[in-house]
Amino acid sequence: MTFSIAAASKTLGSLLPATSPATYGILTLSCLLYAASLLWMIRLNGFQPPAGGGMFAIFNLGGIDGNVLQRLGASLPLPYDLAQPWRLVMAVFLHGSLLHIGFNMWVLMDVGPQIEEVYGSARYLFIYVVTGVGGYVLSSLFGHFSVGGSGALLGLIGVLLALTTGRQSASMRMMRSQIIRWLIYLLVFGLMVSGIDNMAHLGGLATGYLLGRLMAARPPMNSRERTRAYALGWASALVVMASFAVVAFQILRMQQ
Repeated sequence: MTFSIAAASKTLGSLLPATSPATYGILTLSCLLYAASLLWMIRLNGFQPPAGGGMFAIFNLGGIDGNVLQRLGASLPLPYDLAQPWRLVMAVFLHGSLLHIGFNMWVLMDVGPQIEEVYGSARYLFIYVVTGVGGYVLSSLFGHFSVGGSGALLGLIGVLLALTTGRQSASMRMMRSQIIRWLIYLLVFGLMVSGIDNMAHLGGLATGYLLGRLMAARPPMNSRERTRAYALGWASALVVMASFAVVAFQILRMQQ
């Protein structure tokens, strides 16, 4: 099993960028899923100009219909997510508009490579998926319909916050101050703008902080740690692939 996981990881790594492969994989998957949802919506409804004017038109540019998002696996209120747990995973990679995915992917490329370098690609993928799911568990508990990677992104920020907590070097204090400013900005933005899923943000942040306190902030150092990291990474990847497979099967069955 150890040899198989290591060999599969090496083979997959050769197909991805040498630096930050998991971050680029998440970016690619999110963009492909957004493109698929946009094409599906155009197929169902035809091309629709963004509703409203001015800033509302910018916010709604490339907006995805809620029915399409629901069929693709958006997170729903808790009774539904308990019966269909793949929604907790799929919602992490779905986005509701061009501005939504653009902002989230910008934050991903800004924060993700730093954490991937610290923890290694396999554990980084595990962190991203688990914090995203943690965010949607809380969101679902509060009865929200929601999509987007922002819960997982807040999870990455939670990991950084845990990483800098208790460390007194100048660089760590500076990073901690910057993280706290980000969190204040996000809190104010979430309270002022409607449609922001603050519960998903809070759930992802708390899950990320907890993982950051539990996991060693360094790449795997020996074969045992590498095997454990590969197992976490592949388990996360299999959960994502299984969730996509369930949604694809449901869509195919619906069209028959």
